[in-house]
Amino acid sequence: MDQTTPATPARREFLKAAGAAPFTTNLFTGRLKGANDKVALGFIGMGAMGIGNLGYAMKIPGFQPVAICDVYRPYLERAQAQAKKGGFDVKAVKDFREIIADRSIDAVCISTPDHWHAYMTVEACKAGKDVYVEKPACVYVEEGLKMVEAARKYQRIVQAGTMQRSGAFFKKAKEIVQSGELGDITFCHTWQAGLARKEGEGKPPDSAPPPDLDWDLWLGPAPKRPFNENRWGISPKRWSTFRYFWDYAGGAMTDWGVHLLDVVHYAFNEVMPQKIVALGGKFYVDDNVETPDTMLATFQYPKFLASYESRTCNPTPMFNRGYGTSFHGTKATLVVNRDGYWIMPVGRDAGPVVEVIDKQMRPMNEPHWQNWLDCIRTRQAPIAEIETCVRSTIPCLLANISMRFGLALTWDDQAKTVVQREARQYLKARYRKPWKLEV
Repeated sequence: MDQTTPATPARREFLKAAGAAPFTTNLFTGRLKGANDKVALGFIGMGAMGIGNLGYAMKIPGFQPVAICDVYRPYLERAQAQAKKGGFDVKAVKDFREIIADRSIDAVCISTPDHWHAYMTVEACKAGKDVYVEKPACVYVEEGLKMVEAARKYQRIVQAGTMQRSGAFFKKAKEIVQSGELGDITFCHTWQAGLARKEGEGKPPDSAPPPDLDWDLWLGPAPKRPFNENRWGISPKRWSTFRYFWDYAGGAMTDWGVHLLDVVHYAFNEVMPQKIVALGGKFYVDDNVETPDTMLATFQYPKFLASYESRTCNPTPMFNRGYGTSFHGTKATLVVNRDGYWIMPVGRDAGPVVEVIDKQMRPMNEPHWQNWLDCIRTRQAPIAEIETCVRSTIPCLLANISMRFGLALTWDDQAKTVVQREARQYLKARYRKPWKLEV
């Protein structure tokens, strides 16, 4: 979504379904920040993503980190030390509700496990705070619609963590796709490949949580479960494994898949798929996590097909790349990832491959944070406004539903639901009492 582009019919229908007015390019709320005003920031969730986001924010003049929050004390202490090293004194709290209730805080960054994204975003919007929330936007489709509704109703600037949109490689890829240089594009492919250990993450038994962790607050709206090291997933030697349990996330499909498919949506101006079907399973890895080690999803868009391929048991790259997004046209194929982009002409008289790898084009995160700051000040829609992330998250959620329950799904983008009535129950949020998602 270009910052100054008016709402398309599809966007207007999305907002209508969400019960909200379209996002305008200039929303004055009475709290407009001038160029010299500092934006007071609170950070919720100080794990790998949270500590990274704190680091990016501290590099952007105009942001003032003032508070951090985590239910795990060692993470609070680590983040407080990093902030102090960067020249910021921040208060540290365990309960995110203290951050949201603090009127001196202008905006919040939410880097929690996925099952918290929607609730915290909605509550922050209700409290009059602008939001930076990590991807995926949500765990349930209904949550995503409510996030958009809250952003509109309370006129908040909500930037999603799909930071590739702020990367020069991806901006160039969008330009190439829309220029017609590739010809007619009928197929897009997204993939990531790696080689997991046979024992995977292991099978740790349920146990008592660490004494410096509030396990019940970590679970929040998710079902009450006994503590398990893999459900929590915190370890300095691995990426957090909570994402491999259905209660909290959607596996590689919503971890990697949202980023990769978001590039397709970005290039084609937020088009949505009409049909979704997926297969997958645990064919090799033997551990106690729930999401698949191998998966293939297919999405039928109005004018092209797209696929997502997750191979965690075979590292063989596609186009010599371990991950990426490709656009296949009648004149050429374009491949793009965070390292660069490649154009491969097709046909007998095809010219040489064009390869662009430029270190100056790699930065994504700091430009993404700068874009959020600029939009907090101007009240314009940021480059990864929450609606775009919700639209990129929904196909991934539907692919998981298709795979888990053996359903071929048809998405009705006007009604914001699936045609198959038996699948609609899987779109609705299931919150443990007393948590309620209310806009």
